[in-house]
Amino acid sequence: MSKKMWGGRFAKSTDLLTDDFNSSISFDQRLYKQDIQGSIAHAQMLGHQDIIPLNEAEIIVNTLKEILTDIEEGKIAFSVAMEDIHMNIEAILTDRIGEIGKKLHTGRSRNDQVATDMRLYVKEIAHESAILIRDLIQTLLNLAEAHTTTIMPGYTHLQRAQPITFAHHLMAYVEMFKRDIIRFQQVIEMANVLPLGSAAMATTTYPLDREMVAQALNFSQISLNSLDAVADRDFCIDFLEAASVLMMHLSRFSEEIILWCSSEFSFITLDDAFSTGSSIMPQKKNPDIAELVRGKTGRVYGDLMGLLTTMKGIPLAYNKDMQEDKEPVFEAFDTIKICVITFTKMIATIKVNHETMKKAAAGGFTNATDAADWLVKQGVAFRDAHEIIGKLVFYALEQNKSLDHLSLDEYQQISPVFNASIFTAIDLKTCVNQRNLTGGPAEEQVKKAISLNRSWLAQHCCE
Repeated sequence: MSKKMWGGRFAKSTDLLTDDFNSSISFDQRLYKQDIQGSIAHAQMLGHQDIIPLNEAEIIVNTLKEILTDIEEGKIAFSVAMEDIHMNIEAILTDRIGEIGKKLHTGRSRNDQVATDMRLYVKEIAHESAILIRDLIQTLLNLAEAHTTTIMPGYTHLQRAQPITFAHHLMAYVEMFKRDIIRFQQVIEMANVLPLGSAAMATTTYPLDREMVAQALNFSQISLNSLDAVADRDFCIDFLEAASVLMMHLSRFSEEIILWCSSEFSFITLDDAFSTGSSIMPQKKNPDIAELVRGKTGRVYGDLMGLLTTMKGIPLAYNKDMQEDKEPVFEAFDTIKICVITFTKMIATIKVNHETMKKAAAGGFTNATDAADWLVKQGVAFRDAHEIIGKLVFYALEQNKSLDHLSLDEYQQISPVFNASIFTAIDLKTCVNQRNLTGGPAEEQVKKAISLNRSWLAQHCCE
């Protein structure tokens, strides 16, 4: 009969299939560092509180540190029979120091232990995610700084709308990614509550010092309800929600990259290092990185929906269903990490086709609103101005001309209000720089936004 640490009340060993099905060591071994950190803090507290002899607590702590080193050096193989990372480490500890190792679990349960491990892990990966996004934002700011005068068409309904700059377009994604950083910081805040000391679900009779453990593990709070502490996985869902929104932003950006590098747009050229070819069509240069980021977004959405579905019908307190919290979090983090790193490198190496962008802005009547605004400034009511410019655009389409290439006589055939200054008003550079409000595309405002965002990163997203 295989010896289980919980096997005292069982007369029969578990089926091998049950061992395999029940075991989580194949994936939760990733938590070895957090599990050992939590065990060290718990052992130190047990010794401090005279729950176990202080010298035995020191032996446990020193041995746990040795085990951590051995794991990181690849000297330890985990056992499926020991089910999970917690029991594997405890078994290794006991094997090395005998009866003293069995005292480590005094005053705790795997229920509050795994909740602590996961909170430590989520705090760590949320911080790492924020740092990765910071690096992406810095790349975008550098690129924007080089293109504050690069004119391109802005779009609504994927139709050319008004002239903006490439920098202004990039800065829209900076704002999105800033919100992503804030979300991951909120994840850290939500995960920053220590559950250890809740034990299985009703705390313990031992005089634990939970505040000591919280301080040792850098938790800002301790849980106030033991049932909720062991049953809560909201912080995992919070992480998956933040990851999903991040992937949504990356996916939207990827879609634009895919459009921009197509022959139909030709706004940018992707670096060869971040493109692939076709096995049959030798001329092809495919934006596979952007397409994969777009595709992997569905994977992260699935992780979120999977855990939400797992948690929706679970009564208090801990249930084995909650073992399913780890793989979605692990997979989502792995996915966003590789996506953000690769996407950042791809963005840093793109070539911007300035003239193609400017030609597209000039050819789509993107300056029509500015023509209407010019009429308003001459005393024409906006609704009348809107109608006049609509007729002007209709005429220009019939003549296969842009507004810039109509003569003053053609303008005055539509309305006698027009004079030669209309041509200055509809110049694309004027159209952009006259929009000199905070948040606008004018060069002055975009430069100001770049500076403000660099300051924001320095204040809100540090190592």
